[in-house]
Amino acid sequence: MRNLLLATAAVTLIAAPASAQSVSDAYGSIGYSSVRGDSADLGAVTARVGAKLTPYIGIEGEASLGVGDDDVVGIPGSTAELKHDLAAYVTGTIPVASNLELFGRLGYGTTKMTVESSTLSVSDSEESVTWGVGANYFIDGQNGVRADW
Repeated sequence: MRNLLLATAAVTLIAAPASAQSVSDAYGSIGYSSVRGDSADLGAVTARVGAKLTPYIGIEGEASLGVGDDDVVGIPGSTAELKHDLAAYVTGTIPVASNLELFGRLGYGTTKMTVESSTLSVSDSEESVTWGVGANYFIDGQNGVRADW
């Protein structure tokens, strides 16, 4: 099942405190993720929480719940659905401008998917090392937009 999950792209709204850097620099976001694979394109609502431990290093947790399903290419009459995707990350951030930062993340996660046809339903969960890169653009001192892959 994991081969269906080749890339996840997300655009989310973020909110972060406008305070001096400390462990209390917590943030959260919610948005839509597009999960594209060889056999199906799926969507999910994704929520994240995190904290910057230093100006450059942080931690992040993520939970996605699948929304909708898609026909599986090559298996007529069958559909794929993302049940959930959970992960925890260590993040690295590089400020580029006063309102723009680039980040990378490395973590570990679990994904559960279901493929159903008129006669059969198969569910599978897999755990894996996960990674991503992206950018945060802050509109003001606290609110902004995040895009990541």
